[in-house]
Amino acid sequence: MSPLSDEDERLLLEIARRSIEAAVRGERPGDPQGISGALLEKGGAFITLRNQGSLRGCIGHVEPDEPLARCVAECARAAALHDPRFAPVTAAELQNLSIQISVLSPLFDIRPEEIKIGRHGLYISSGFHRGLLLPQVAVEWNWDRERFLEETCAKAGLSPDAWRRGARIRAFTTSIFANDDRPVADSPAAS
Repeated sequence: MSPLSDEDERLLLEIARRSIEAAVRGERPGDPQGISGALLEKGGAFITLRNQGSLRGCIGHVEPDEPLARCVAECARAAALHDPRFAPVTAAELQNLSIQISVLSPLFDIRPEEIKIGRHGLYISSGFHRGLLLPQVAVEWNWDRERFLEETCAKAGLSPDAWRRGARIRAFTTSIFANDDRPVADSPAAS
């Protein structure tokens, strides 16, 4: 995938914001319009929503099977409405909601000793079990390499030591950007 420009990042944040607003209103947004270049290339992404700093939703697509702009729109909607850990985002929350987008590199096989905390995200699989943690998770929780592997196994529904017993370990890098300085929706309370 081509590198993203500042304008590409701004457009992706706008696409995510519009998708979340439409989702909360019960509308289905159309496909993003007026995009070109890297945003039309197939790419994977995760959308992380926070309400006043607390996690509010995080959903993504790992495999690059659709244009990045569409992936971001769909993941933003899903993070707002369908993260099973949270109730759907409400209109009242929009003024305090921040969006973080993590654009993923393609997955690549990696040996445990090659994993760099803060640089690599992990995707561990075995049979029908799959688990993914973004690179920033290990940093936020101050995990070492072994703990990061164990937690990714647990996320996959595997035993924490499955990475030692044949589970496939793949990694990815991310380009991360956010709108932390701007609420999702402009409202009297946000002005």
